[in-house]
Amino acid sequence: MLPVNDRIHWKEWDHAYLWHPFTQMQEWLAEDPLIIERAEGNYLIDSQGNRYFDGVSSLWCNVHGHGRPEIVEAIRNQLELLDHTTMLGLTNVPATVLAKRLVEVAPKGLQRMFYSDSGATAVEIALKMAFEYWQLRGDSGRDLFVSLEGSYHGDTIGAMSVGYSETFHRRYRRLLFPCLRINPPHVYRYYRRESPEDALAHALEEAERTLNENQDRVAALIVEPLMQGAAGMWSHPVEYLAGLHRLCRQNNILFIADEVAVGFGRTGRLFACEHAGITPDLMCLGKGISGGVLPLAATLATEEIFSAFLGGYEEYKTFFHGHTYTGNPLACAAAIASLDILTNILLYNKIQILIKLSEELLSRFQEFNYVTDIRQWGLMAGIELAEDVAGRRPFPAGQRIGKRVVLEARNHGVILRPLADVIVLMPPLSTTEDELRRLVNVTAESIQTVTQR
Repeated sequence: MLPVNDRIHWKEWDHAYLWHPFTQMQEWLAEDPLIIERAEGNYLIDSQGNRYFDGVSSLWCNVHGHGRPEIVEAIRNQLELLDHTTMLGLTNVPATVLAKRLVEVAPKGLQRMFYSDSGATAVEIALKMAFEYWQLRGDSGRDLFVSLEGSYHGDTIGAMSVGYSETFHRRYRRLLFPCLRINPPHVYRYYRRESPEDALAHALEEAERTLNENQDRVAALIVEPLMQGAAGMWSHPVEYLAGLHRLCRQNNILFIADEVAVGFGRTGRLFACEHAGITPDLMCLGKGISGGVLPLAATLATEEIFSAFLGGYEEYKTFFHGHTYTGNPLACAAAIASLDILTNILLYNKIQILIKLSEELLSRFQEFNYVTDIRQWGLMAGIELAEDVAGRRPFPAGQRIGKRVVLEARNHGVILRPLADVIVLMPPLSTTEDELRRLVNVTAESIQTVTQR
């Protein structure tokens, strides 16, 4: 327990010593920080005792609310047995049990699990596995990856290369390796104003052309299934995911599914790939894997990819990659408990009820003057605001409309986090119907208040 007397110093220490992620620190240092001291269920509680509904699941990772007793107990029990040990030359019980459990529920054919500690590292591992797989198969000319325009896969060098964002990554451009990019359906629908049907057709035509023309050089295509998260919450139809997978099979190209943000119930199923009935060659997991409680990630691979790395020591086919906290027993114990809870939620269709209600509630934003698009998949939604809706012209960046909406919502006891002027709603799966109504109502009132000033 931290000394209560330290409360008076927390703001001072934050401003003096911390550097926050994705935060303009000049702004931060001029503001009073919201200091979260504890949490209960779906609520965060600040150092002044104010309660806030966690409307973005603590950056999209919290699944069952905070302090879920089953997960707390699992961590406590594991802590009494083993806190941490390396997996280099050793194994541990929770990591082994979790691997078996996840393989049993993952898309059929994914058989091997490589642990890490964040979504970006899970992606980095998948890229290295895919690239080296072809070398071990004697096809060393495959040195390209294909990704979706505007995608985001993390902030390590490889993840930035395939998930390039001009806003986030432009100053690193010279460090990144080349990547081919294809336009997903929303580019045709939203920016080129095509019908959803035409947008899907043109997106698949472009993908087919790119993969066909480069099939001998492409190692893998990487996709965020159904919803591109940090790019702006852009949703895709199931047919697009299925079509990309089919094109990869036709061209003998590996398919990587980055399910870091969309996995573990967010789309209404355990994994987004289930909606299309496909099995990727590699699947990246993170965020909700531990229930959003401890850092954990995993990269799942087929036996075909795993087998390429088998050989005598002198052949040096070992996958030379690892992390200090790979397969941490405490995180794996939390993940096992979380998976137990999630299995019951999915079994009784509780998420489907919330998804349907969310669709109904979000429809009200269609009448708002400054709402230019509403995008949803499951319990993930993005509400895009624009100064000129008809012309798709955004608000000037300096107006900070998204941030102002978030601060207004905070005044009403709701925590949100925008993507520029896209207001993201991604509540925990443990959200009640009344809490979901309140989340949407507060968001609507906050948008109206800010845009009408």
